Amino acid sequence: MGTDRGVRIASPPAARESAPRAVYLALARALPVLFSPRILAVVFLPLLGAAVLWTIVAWFAWGPLARWLSAVLLGGDGAFSLFAASAFAALLLMLAAVLTVLVAVAVLAMPVIVDSVADRDFPALAKLRGGTFVGSVVNAATAIALYFPLWLLTLLLLALPPIYVVVSLLLNAWLNQRLFRYDALALHAGRDEMRAVIAGARGRCFLLGLALAPLSLIPIVNLLAPIYAGIAFTCLCLDELATNRAGALAVAADGNIPPPRHP
Repeated sequence: MGTDRGVRIASPPAARESAPRAVYLALARALPVLFSPRILAVVFLPLLGAAVLWTIVAWFAWGPLARWLSAVLLGGDGAFSLFAASAFAALLLMLAAVLTVLVAVAVLAMPVIVDSVADRDFPALAKLRGGTFVGSVVNAATAIALYFPLWLLTLLLLALPPIYVVVSLLLNAWLNQRLFRYDALALHAGRDEMRAVIAGARGRCFLLGLALAPLSLIPIVNLLAPIYAGIAFTCLCLDELATNRAGALAVAADGNIPPPRHP
């Protein structure tokens, strides 16, 4: 801190990008990582296999599921009932596939993604390991448990397509940031840092989730988009963490306060 007539004045914190630019930078940084050999070999191909598996499951399960839904929910097997049940069965199967991939990326693939992003863009960022595997599973389960009933409610808006699309995008934006922010920070941030970054970057995370949300509405692409989302959220969250630490070190140095100690 400098002085002015005996009054100590705090130095400004480390520079922080505007929210739109931070989102743009996260999306741009994520692209080369997405197509890196490590991600393609360890993350992309297994998830593509999962997508193929769900396609096979849907091929055999769609008809029986549609007939069951028609009989149980619509009380008949007429042409209209079967058509409506078939559409609903397709939505359920697509949702199950997308959620499976999302959870797989968030819980299983994110450690590889975080290491890849950190090695490329944040090699000096200390690892405080504030998150755990159990915390990741709980976070994913909580996100899905909150998302599914809300998704069911959005189906009531199918009669109003423009409103349905807007609400679906907002809901998917919420799910993206709720799923990925924990795992993006789990390795590098301490517990207090995780809370601080999540609170301070809430708007940025939601904006990034909103930018990624349209990908969830594109068939096939929506099965692969979670990988890109995981990388982009890692870029954004680690950048926020690095900025917070730089600001804390600057304030500590100016005030002759011992800086935070990292292993």
